[in-house]
Amino acid sequence: MRRHDATIGGDGAAAPWKEEQLASHRWPEAQEGAPAFPPPMRRLVYGAANVALVVFIMTVPPMVVLYGARASLPAVWISSAIVGRGLTGDNSIVLHRPAAAHDKLLGGLLADGFDEGSCHSRYQSAVYRRNNAGKEPSPHLVFRLRRHEELQRGCGPGTVAYSNAVESLRSGKSGGIVSPPECRYLVSISYRGLGNRMLAASSALLYAMLTDRVLLVDPSNEMGELFCEPFPGTTWLLPPDFPLTNYTNFSVDTAESYGNMLKNNMITTDAGDVPTPHQQLPAFAYIHLDHDYTFHDKFFFCDDDQSVLRNIPWLVMRTDCYIVPGLFLVTGFQEELDMLFPETDTVFHHLARYLFHPNNHIWGLVTRYYDAYLATARQRVGVQVRVFGARQESPKVLEQITKCTQKENLLPDVIAAGEPPVVAPATRRRRKPKAVLVTSLTSWYSEKLKSTYWEHATITGEAVSVHQPSHEEYQRFGSGSHDAKALAEMYLLSLSDALVTSGWSTFGYVAQGLAGLTPWVMYKPANESSAVPDPPCRRDVSMEPCFLTPPYNNCRMKRSAHSGKVVAHVQNCHDVPWGLKLVHRVD
Repeated sequence: MRRHDATIGGDGAAAPWKEEQLASHRWPEAQEGAPAFPPPMRRLVYGAANVALVVFIMTVPPMVVLYGARASLPAVWISSAIVGRGLTGDNSIVLHRPAAAHDKLLGGLLADGFDEGSCHSRYQSAVYRRNNAGKEPSPHLVFRLRRHEELQRGCGPGTVAYSNAVESLRSGKSGGIVSPPECRYLVSISYRGLGNRMLAASSALLYAMLTDRVLLVDPSNEMGELFCEPFPGTTWLLPPDFPLTNYTNFSVDTAESYGNMLKNNMITTDAGDVPTPHQQLPAFAYIHLDHDYTFHDKFFFCDDDQSVLRNIPWLVMRTDCYIVPGLFLVTGFQEELDMLFPETDTVFHHLARYLFHPNNHIWGLVTRYYDAYLATARQRVGVQVRVFGARQESPKVLEQITKCTQKENLLPDVIAAGEPPVVAPATRRRRKPKAVLVTSLTSWYSEKLKSTYWEHATITGEAVSVHQPSHEEYQRFGSGSHDAKALAEMYLLSLSDALVTSGWSTFGYVAQGLAGLTPWVMYKPANESSAVPDPPCRRDVSMEPCFLTPPYNNCRMKRSAHSGKVVAHVQNCHDVPWGLKLVHRVD
């Protein structure tokens, strides 16, 4: 793999994906336009005492101001000369926020007490983000996460309760109808690309919390190799001695699937909240929520069926989708979901920041690249390109990217060759460049953007640098190194100030959710011969991922229905018209 760096007007830096140490961490820029000092500093000129203080500050040598108690955190240098020359203009110095000012626990979302050295990303991620203001987790979500962590520790692998539950599963005994088992479990099987797996795992976490089940993730999909352990004092990985040895091969045809058991009358539901008295519940049920799930499988999203599932000790769930919008359709979950997520368009944002912490190797890829190419940019624009089809290099997709970013004022237009610049170079103020981070399987798009901003001046006079960490040419399923770079690029995209994503792409869904940004979505052309969509992109209705294959069931009538009109804050997606996504609730 060769590094593809397209910085304009600068020398190439060391290859960011190599393991050697590069520049030490620098704190990201403060928000553009923010004052270098708080307002009280600007009032020091009033009063004799304040004048004396100004004289003192202007005459003492430059000083080092240290924030926080941890020696490992970088100091903030403040030059005394900036007070004398003013706090505006190109010569001003932006005061970086010290690490102590960042909430490493993300408003209580994360539990304190982890060994920070074992997982740098867990508590460092807050330092790198500019755009988390106003997206705090609710107190109830924080409470439920701590309670779920206790459940994981009390019932998870290595406990007596887990051993007993495994023995019951091995013997085929159920927990019974009247007395539910002490501990219940959800085994999550997620597969396909990394984006699909992350969306599936976050969906499983929410369902486990709603139903008080221990979440155990299938270890064969490399989740344990890519991410740090999210639960303190226990594990989220399914142990290798799990009795259902063929569970990874479960499919829509598996006899123990809930849909097939309904179809074959092995399980029935009525208007009540318990199974019919004559039936004996199985020790486990397979929940098939994959893209090819059947009419009967979709009744998973109905209240009567959830009442039955509540009493089955073990559930094994397979999905490649973000099923959370479907959970909001279950009447029995709605009150709890309302308390967990008063801002209904932040569900994945909170779940992902809680659950997914890249391991130290991958976090090193993120921070080294960020520090080398993105940290000093005035603005960072992420462009995520996903072309579905054999041909990855499409002039029409490039035209779509250019039209979208320029129409939405994300990137400046350029001046035609031979025309004079709008701003004379001699009078133009030097400004920090605007950095564009491109992620794509091919380097073709970033090369074209690079050439555009190298060969032509911009109408605004600003410099634009273009960067792409890697280009794998095609998606490699099951490749650890491929997934590591994909995860690093998702996180780098999530550090952008603005995002342009490709419709239908789970890679883009993850990046926008981690970022807490509502992206501009480029519509997927009908085919390669189609014209560039007009408009080329549209601001999405929320930063939530789209549920690409939602259920269309009327639970009461047991027939098909339009799920996008059941709950006001569950609507159809822009990029996938039949899909469902959560939007901001308007009370």
